[in-house]
Amino acid sequence: MRHAFAALALGLFSGAAAMAEQACRDDQVHLRGDWGQARFTVELADDEAERAQGLMHRESMPQGAGMLFVYDEARTVGFWMKNTLIPLDMIFLDATGTVARVHSNAVPGDLTPIMGGADIKAVLEINGGLAQRMGIAPGTQLRHPSFDAGRAAWGC
Repeated sequence: MRHAFAALALGLFSGAAAMAEQACRDDQVHLRGDWGQARFTVELADDEAERAQGLMHRESMPQGAGMLFVYDEARTVGFWMKNTLIPLDMIFLDATGTVARVHSNAVPGDLTPIMGGADIKAVLEINGGLAQRMGIAPGTQLRHPSFDAGRAAWGC
């Protein structure tokens, strides 16, 4: 069921060659793990104002969409759900683009800090519950131009 859902909703790719042919773009992330591969169309939040706004005040988000928060340097990061109307999964990534932690189904409006840990370079937010349904977990690799090709686990 997990694979069928991912293939239908997110365009899951069956072979590594198909994903390798996809060019790295600022508005897309590619993920791969033992569960398969997927692509999300993302908005990039790479400055303080964009990161502060995030996905606040949005009533919905397409299943194949998300927001990628990128920091200049890896750091300790925390998020909250102030003014956020939809449940989100927060996928915390280290400087290699490897998933370090997944926080599932963050509660809309909750002001409790959600900490990603130390040495986080980026955070991918997607619709709540989707990471678990797909199998995205620590160790999954994300590909995006924001990650230094010399350090990336799956470079562009």
